[in-house]
Amino acid sequence: MPFLELDTNLPADRVPSGLEKRLCAATAAILGKPEDRVSVTVRPGLSMALNGSTEPCAQVLVSSIGVVGTAEENRGHSARLFEFLTKELALSQDRIIIRFFPVEPWQIGKKGTVMTFL
Repeated sequence: MPFLELDTNLPADRVPSGLEKRLCAATAAILGKPEDRVSVTVRPGLSMALNGSTEPCAQVLVSSIGVVGTAEENRGHSARLFEFLTKELALSQDRIIIRFFPVEPWQIGKKGTVMTFL
């Protein structure tokens, strides 16, 4: 059950239409999870600074059960996410940062319970 949150200071009119759907599909492919289990949030127009600069930037948070827990895994995920994001957002790699957080099944609630019991 992957979650991807994209925060950016790009104004909404500079975020490509339909990005959330394409990002959902890309995240599913990158993490090897079914697309119908991926949740994506895109928040444009935020007040942000990255590396001391308020130039256009993006910060991404990726959390998932079982696929973001090692440096080796995240190295591959990072490369593929950067490839996608630099193209979609027209930002250079130095204006994007990604944070990976592994989560356990008991930390995600769904259908009135937690993933442990589903």
